[in-house]
Amino acid sequence: MAAVWLLSLTAWAQGGMPVHFTAQQQQKSPTEVEVIFTGTIDAGWHVYSTGLGDGGPTSATYHDENSQGAKPVGKLVAKGNEISEDDKIFDMRVRYFERQVTFVQKYQVTEPEYHIKGYLEYGACNDQMCMPPTSVEADFTGKGPEKTAAAPAEKNEQEPEAVAPVASSEEEAVPAADTALIPTDTIAAAALTVDTLSADARHNLWWQSRVAELDALNGDRITDHSWLYIFLMGFVGGLLALFTPCVWPIIPMTVSFFLKRSKDKKKGIRDALTYGVSIVVIYLALGVLITTLFGAQKLNDLATNAVFNIFFFLLLVVFALSFFGWFELRLPSSWANKVDDKATKTSGLLSIFLMAFTLALVSFSCTAPIVGLLLVEGTTSGNWLGPAFGMLGFALALALPFTLFALFPAWLKQAPKSGSWMNTIKVTLGFIELAFALKFFSVADLAYGWHLLDREVFLSLWIAIFFLLGLYLIGVLKFQSDMVEGEPRKPMPVLCIMLGLCSIAFSVYMLPGLWGAPCKAVSAFAPPMNTQDFNLNVKEVRAQFTDYDEGMTYAVEHGKPVFLDFTGFGCVNCRKMEAAVWTDPTVADRLTKDYVLISLFVDDKTPLKEKVGVTMPNGSKKTLRTVGDKWSYLEETKFGYLTQPLYVLVDNEGRPLTRSFSYKEDVNDFLKFLDEGVSN
Repeated sequence: MAAVWLLSLTAWAQGGMPVHFTAQQQQKSPTEVEVIFTGTIDAGWHVYSTGLGDGGPTSATYHDENSQGAKPVGKLVAKGNEISEDDKIFDMRVRYFERQVTFVQKYQVTEPEYHIKGYLEYGACNDQMCMPPTSVEADFTGKGPEKTAAAPAEKNEQEPEAVAPVASSEEEAVPAADTALIPTDTIAAAALTVDTLSADARHNLWWQSRVAELDALNGDRITDHSWLYIFLMGFVGGLLALFTPCVWPIIPMTVSFFLKRSKDKKKGIRDALTYGVSIVVIYLALGVLITTLFGAQKLNDLATNAVFNIFFFLLLVVFALSFFGWFELRLPSSWANKVDDKATKTSGLLSIFLMAFTLALVSFSCTAPIVGLLLVEGTTSGNWLGPAFGMLGFALALALPFTLFALFPAWLKQAPKSGSWMNTIKVTLGFIELAFALKFFSVADLAYGWHLLDREVFLSLWIAIFFLLGLYLIGVLKFQSDMVEGEPRKPMPVLCIMLGLCSIAFSVYMLPGLWGAPCKAVSAFAPPMNTQDFNLNVKEVRAQFTDYDEGMTYAVEHGKPVFLDFTGFGCVNCRKMEAAVWTDPTVADRLTKDYVLISLFVDDKTPLKEKVGVTMPNGSKKTLRTVGDKWSYLEETKFGYLTQPLYVLVDNEGRPLTRSFSYKEDVNDFLKFLDEGVSN
């Protein structure tokens, strides 16, 4: 089933939207206007109705955005053939529409002229997956009762109101995908005289789509290999979870049970293997569920959303305190008892699956912090299948000993016994969770410009955390959970002491970072160097511009090509590239002398002075509300990508000069990439 979900999710990502909405206004009287959203739904899909309540799928909801001269009256009304049924997944009664649906929001006109601004948010699912909550924009104007002019002509119900780009200044003007641009032949004729074009013509030229040209230069699409990192991180997390007090003692008992429950040794091994597969299915389903509920775009939004990153920060802090022994996370014991009782009363594969589910519930207090960290990291990784890959790695590692001990029962006698060493692993994981928690707070801090956790503050906290971890591992620092009444205090094992020295050395390594040392080992997690107040490092490569049009204007005036850096405050791989590749002396020289460097942060939450309505390549309407939205729109419509980092070399017309470059810590290949751009 999990494999089917993955395939379906991939198919949706590669195909078009299964639901198509148009919006229009209809003036029923001088004082009453209806905003009408008409939806066409692909076969197999359904759109949920209004007012379903909490704990269920996304209800259709209308949001007004400070409309002028008109105010919404009543709730959103759904029209169509509404289907009502009990949903076992959500454990509630749901209502939805198939094939087509109409949502109507009434407005009362209160001024001679009005401007209605808002959007419809809806959820849609099929039998295997769900779309993320999706919005449809509404932006209409009209005349109220005090005007004697004729009422505006009624619009064709099949044509939505156009959302025209609106900007308060040239700096924030963004051309919609359907905006008339300069004809291609005119561009070719003006190739050497772009500096003579008018400001508007030059702007349109720079924003013109170059997807086909870049694809031709790239050959194959850039692939994101971060799923392998997430999978390996999940696998390591699963191995760590094995050596916790909640999981390790269960392994020999469970394997022995399967081998003894049947006189047929082969059947016992088969049942144990089935048990291991069941563990994989349970945790993989959790990862797929997270991916399915949020979807690709929503996961990308979560990566820099302040509310979610603060939530993740607090969640990991709670997990860390749990591992330190302050309290224990527990699910209600009745849950595990009910599932265990059900497993006892059933037989066959279902009973084995329920036993695996019992393991997941019983081991919750130890596995939840690790699973939580994996899901948080996978969710905010930028890879929309991250949670699924992370859980697959975790589950494979967790199921591994059950499989191996079932195949080789003699190994059980050689397995280490439970003991205090397991608590040491728990506390160590607590320190690691605490360090990771700061990363998520940093993402929100950078995206919104709070400056609460600048680089030197972040490094100071990490230095303290890993120094204390080192003291713990060498036996200087102890927690209450390490104290066993009546037992003498034992010295730490040699392995722990060696790891403790490594942790202390890591703290010492980070100390020069407080004065501007690059500290490449932590550059992927720490805030960028430009947030540091006291910096003795003079080798840092900084972008000359963070505004596309300003940078392109400078490039035209100085006759230089442009290095476009699509990046993000929360982009781990971006920081790695800047620390490991950009700081190379030859690379730094090329970037600063041969190119105009423009860094565009797609997660910059600074609000635009005016919201901008645009038309996406697939015909859908979208409102750009932040600076990050603007650069994300540019990357998607001009180059056809939504990945960070993405490096594109362009001439002063905005035409790509060579292939694009993504995350690859290879100085020689990066230099070749830069030289190709200059040569072309």
